[in-house]
Amino acid sequence: MALLSVFYRRLVSVSPACFYGRASYSTTQKSPIHLVQELRKLTDVPISKAREALAASNNDVEAALKWIEKDLAVSGAKKAAKVEGRTTREGLVSVCVLSNGTRQDPTGVSSELGGVRAAMIELNCETDFVGRNELFARLAADIAHTAAFITEHDASSPSFIRPCALDVLGDAPLLSQSEPHVQTPSTVSSSIRDLIAKVGEKISLKRAVTVVHGPLRRESHVLGLRVASYLHGATSSGFQGRIGSVAVLGLKTPRLPELMSRKTFVQDLEKLERAIGRQIAGFDTRSIRSTPDDETSLYNQPFMMLGAEGADETVRHALNKWSRQRGMVEDDAEGGIEVLEFAKWTVGQDVE
Repeated sequence: MALLSVFYRRLVSVSPACFYGRASYSTTQKSPIHLVQELRKLTDVPISKAREALAASNNDVEAALKWIEKDLAVSGAKKAAKVEGRTTREGLVSVCVLSNGTRQDPTGVSSELGGVRAAMIELNCETDFVGRNELFARLAADIAHTAAFITEHDASSPSFIRPCALDVLGDAPLLSQSEPHVQTPSTVSSSIRDLIAKVGEKISLKRAVTVVHGPLRRESHVLGLRVASYLHGATSSGFQGRIGSVAVLGLKTPRLPELMSRKTFVQDLEKLERAIGRQIAGFDTRSIRSTPDDETSLYNQPFMMLGAEGADETVRHALNKWSRQRGMVEDDAEGGIEVLEFAKWTVGQDVE
């Protein structure tokens, strides 16, 4: 009992600091949650990375953004090198149409014939899981928007749909599809690298085409261009899908300015354009015209995507009928609407 009494007296005389480990606990202040949320909204980085950036920047958001930019550059480069040899056959096709051949007044009525400006790109990743990721879809939309915006009209080219050089596109500043007026320091290539750092998969820009052309023979007002497009298996945003099509349409009629000023005509035209895009994407379409028995020729196919109006007619006959019914063609005069060129892509397909 005497021994226990001595032990007890020594125990209660020990300083409380010995039990609470005063010297071993960090006094680092946690970052305010509202700053963490703001940083994540601006960068989409994980919570842990946002806190790390704020801690390294004394809770200064601007400094934290620069810290994250440098961190993504370093980690992205490392991960890109690590995954370089992997195969990317998943992903999305994205389409952006900036100008569809007309300028509209505030009421939505087409007031003046204009040019066309559009792009289609394919962005690849390793897995379907990343392909369905919101960040991946947003990047695909932004790259398509960038391609459509930066491309200049090439008067020497005989084609409306032209390949876009991937090295030139990669060096271009990334332009946001949802916020086109917001400037960012990121290029297309650096944005791909940053996303690699976030998702841990190889991401590659496979191909890109653009449609950029000014008004046709504006002085005569009889020719016009339009762009039809469609995305099969589209994401919630509607700008990406597993299969994409872009087609350039030609309109010829002396009444073109008058017809394009009518809201009902423009609505019918937009419906027809969507049906053409769906027809190209939904059928095994490889050419516009061919031999009469070639079912891969667009003009030989039954125009199923137009609904009841075209189900019993070929695309060729349906377009002629549509043009006459809307007053584009009178008597035996030439004119109407015609498909001039198209491109159709499926995610993961081999490129010739």
